[in-house]
Amino acid sequence: MAEAILNQPHFQDADKAREHLEALRWPHGPVCPHCGSVRKPLKLEGKSYRPGLFKCNDCYEQFTVTVGTVFERSKIALNVWLQAVHLMCASKKGISAKQLERLLGVSYKTAWFMSHRIREAMTSESASPLGGPGSSGIVEADETYWGNTGKQRNGARGYDHKMKIVSLVERDGEKRTYHVANVTAATVRPILKSQIDAKARLMTDEAAVYTKVGREFSGHGVVKHGAKEYARGDINTNTVESSFAILKRGLNGTFHSVSEKHLQRYCAEFDFRWNTRQSQGYSDTDRATEALKGITGKRLTYRRIGEQQAPFNV
Repeated sequence: MAEAILNQPHFQDADKAREHLEALRWPHGPVCPHCGSVRKPLKLEGKSYRPGLFKCNDCYEQFTVTVGTVFERSKIALNVWLQAVHLMCASKKGISAKQLERLLGVSYKTAWFMSHRIREAMTSESASPLGGPGSSGIVEADETYWGNTGKQRNGARGYDHKMKIVSLVERDGEKRTYHVANVTAATVRPILKSQIDAKARLMTDEAAVYTKVGREFSGHGVVKHGAKEYARGDINTNTVESSFAILKRGLNGTFHSVSEKHLQRYCAEFDFRWNTRQSQGYSDTDRATEALKGITGKRLTYRRIGEQQAPFNV
């Protein structure tokens, strides 16, 4: 039975949205974002105070459920924020800011800003290495490129700037993607060493960047694409290549143009949906709930969004 989603109260009413977010962020009662106190705060009520305002009994600072989150100081109604989160989580290949503009009834600039804040909430902070105990023990690694080759008016080749992306996918598990300045052994090795358990089996194609680092894992399976080999037993890179197909369909078909400045956030968005996909037991509602759990401690200002996100560095 299909879920009835956007007609639910917390998508239609700002107070219901606040209560919904409070229940997610504070399942055991309000926590002061300023000092971390869990002692029951004073709830400020009356015409002089906005709904959901508390005063900490330890540091005496005032706060609401949005303080210290990507929603802080936003003038957009909280139920509209929750609609945007759900739409981004439910769209397999992403949803453009122009589409959010139309659906939410906000300006394009606002929709663009909202979508980047939500991508920030989707960014994973997982520290456990891929392929560790309790997993399949197999991690696939591959690289891909994003960007267009410019052409001069006479048809001659112009600039050629392909942005480089490296992805690691644990079979039946998590995916992590990194925008890198260049795909070389020197740039790829630190990613693999910091993100993959040494006892895991690494699966790659025959690219030379993986040859030496592959020896540092318990096994290194190489599939020879140049010889039209795509699988040999369990040695293949089909999972990571499938994830690239979804990423590129989104970048090409939904967003059309993504600058290098913002590429890492878009990659994080697609990683998030991959890691919370249906085969992992997540519904659209579960996925949106996970995104809302990630809003804390990730305040993102308009100026910060405009800053260049550096490629992966150790």
